[in-house]
Amino acid sequence: MKKILIIDDEVNVALLLSKFLTRNGFDVSTASSGTSGMEALKNEEFNLVLCDFRLEDTDGREMLRNIKTQYPKTGVIIITGYSDIKMAVELIKMGAYDYITKPLYPDEILNTINKAFETHHALVEEMPVDNIITDKSKTRDNKKQIFASEFVAGTGRASKELLRQIELVAPTNYSVIILGESGTGKESVAKSIHLNSPRHSQPFIAMDCGSLTKELAASEFFGHEKGSFTGALYTKIGHFEMANGGTLFLDEVGNLSYEIQAALLRTVQERKVKRIGSTKEIDLDVRIIIATNENLQEGIQRGKFREDLYHRFNEFTIYMPPLRDRGTDIMLLAEHFLKSVNAELGRNVTTFSAEVVDCFMNYRWPGNIRELKNVIRRAALLAEDSEITMKALPLEISNFKAPSFEPGFTTTHEVPEMKEARHDLKNAALEAEYETIIKVLREVNFNKTKAAEILNIDRKTLYNKMKAINLK
Repeated sequence: MKKILIIDDEVNVALLLSKFLTRNGFDVSTASSGTSGMEALKNEEFNLVLCDFRLEDTDGREMLRNIKTQYPKTGVIIITGYSDIKMAVELIKMGAYDYITKPLYPDEILNTINKAFETHHALVEEMPVDNIITDKSKTRDNKKQIFASEFVAGTGRASKELLRQIELVAPTNYSVIILGESGTGKESVAKSIHLNSPRHSQPFIAMDCGSLTKELAASEFFGHEKGSFTGALYTKIGHFEMANGGTLFLDEVGNLSYEIQAALLRTVQERKVKRIGSTKEIDLDVRIIIATNENLQEGIQRGKFREDLYHRFNEFTIYMPPLRDRGTDIMLLAEHFLKSVNAELGRNVTTFSAEVVDCFMNYRWPGNIRELKNVIRRAALLAEDSEITMKALPLEISNFKAPSFEPGFTTTHEVPEMKEARHDLKNAALEAEYETIIKVLREVNFNKTKAAEILNIDRKTLYNKMKAINLK
């Protein structure tokens, strides 16, 4: 159960909050002072702390600093009065997840708490796949290692290339587009870029554009003043303002409406933001990283995505490799997740049977890293002894049969026939071209637009080359 600690010296407020959150499925404890709150954290592990900014023995700034220093994995939400909003924004920059203003409204509280847990879940689920602090980067700027055991160092070629690209772009101020299938860890890479940039001490604000309605998007991006529209019961700081000085990560940006894209373009161009209902413009210094599993160029052609906004974002592009193309990294990640689940469940499942290893290496992993983690969690729970066997795997994995050819491809030119003619330079060149095209198409999940970009040719040329080698 998700555990929450409420720290508030107004006993009635703490009691009402506790009852409300308990009814909504949380395990809640309370503390009436900063000292007793820290003592509670010392004796028990909590996922989230709701802390009043003004306490008799301390304040929210000091509490946040102490909590983040001693319990860095614990999220913090600040409860504040309207007059303390500026301070609340500063606290977010110091590491608080969010703030809630008084008077407290149940829906707002529950929505903020649920978002905090969703964000935490996503970060754990799409765990960074590479420890991107290298000896080279540490020597370059004497930056101490930010990441620790939560990162898994990939050893495969795809992982090393991903690491190289992150190391190249992180120190710059480039906007970045991260492309990849769902579950490949796009948000984790975005956070890795942020934490290895000069902005690493400033906020990293993640925003899921896929869940935003047209009406809600403007308020979430730009914020609003109290009373600016029906239902605006309090002043809200938008994500751009919260990320000021740091990095704003926009996930599934292709789902935004055309109108919001226009407002977003104006904000990115002018580097200023204005809350809904306000006449005051706020200067922005924000690095933007976006992620999508859609083809934005196709969206441009269909009139769903603005071309000018795409080019604003597209200063550097990173392609996330799907898990099925990461070879030995699959078992490296599986072993990492197994250790985590053992610690969580208090179990001692240590190995995978040879049959399971073979199955994992041949399975297509459509859900990528997220799917692998969930499979390991299930298998560790079902394992009867210290080894995970086929019996503990879901049926769709244990019954999976690897196809003898890649789906979507047929060819009248068999590779063995081409190999027999290697002494013919023309055929050798054809074979090399064939293998390169196949390799790139596989890497981008058969997306021809992406493949053409990587091959540095236009889409029509790619089609002609595919036709030349009878690749359909």
